[in-house]
Amino acid sequence: MKEERKKIAILGCGWLGLPLAKSLLSKGYEVKGSTTSESKLEVLENSGILPFQIQLEEHQIIGNMEGFLKETDVLIIDIPPGLRRETSTSNEMRFVNKIKTLIPFIEKSGIQKVIFVSSTSVYGDSKNFSTPLEVTEETKPNPDTESGKQLVITETLLQSNPNFKTTVIRFGGLLGDDRHPVKFLAGRTNVENPDAPVNMIEREDCIGVIEKILKQVQHDNWEWNQTFNAVAPQHPTRKAYYHKKAEIFNLPFPTFAENSESKGKMISSKKVETILDYSFQKEI
Repeated sequence: MKEERKKIAILGCGWLGLPLAKSLLSKGYEVKGSTTSESKLEVLENSGILPFQIQLEEHQIIGNMEGFLKETDVLIIDIPPGLRRETSTSNEMRFVNKIKTLIPFIEKSGIQKVIFVSSTSVYGDSKNFSTPLEVTEETKPNPDTESGKQLVITETLLQSNPNFKTTVIRFGGLLGDDRHPVKFLAGRTNVENPDAPVNMIEREDCIGVIEKILKQVQHDNWEWNQTFNAVAPQHPTRKAYYHKKAEIFNLPFPTFAENSESKGKMISSKKVETILDYSFQKEI
């Protein structure tokens, strides 16, 4: 008997969501994808993705969310909080409210499984360390940014909902051929935290981790309501890492504030490697 193709809906076909959708299509999944941009609908359609133009707002959803979620096995939520760095009243619960607006649609659709793309920013940084604190999924979140705070609330909102099960993936800094933070740091002076370890992951591995989780859909005994950290296992210091990358990209070296105390964290991905049996493909 031929196995039924799994139907995936990706809310947010951006820098990560679009390549993820293309990879899933190549592996036999049926994929629906959303974008806020009318001009991008053709890009999705030409890739074989069933396109939907959807805008998530705090108190309403613009677009055909019912059609987007209909007959879907797994919903992947991959929309960044998009909050300013500073805490302000304009940011107050903006991202959380968008997800609150989305949840009734998920409930009504009958979708049983959700993947929420989150961030390791939910942990905040430890200060004055000689040996960086190793952060696991058991570490209590302690965010020090507005987006981190709202991600923690959003994770809880989704995972505590009894109508569906949500697996959360907390990715580190996202890297790709067209995206590297050294390009923004090149030539800068007084860059903070020279001794802090980096916690990053290549886009190829982000996709690999998500696909490993999707393979668990057919396993009834697999606990879906889980949280995973996902960063590459290499953790060089910021100074060593950005000097090396500046040399590779032929960019001016950033200089670091050597006399200031570094703060940071070292994210462990051991759970991804053991529970999901995932091997990271690319060094950062």
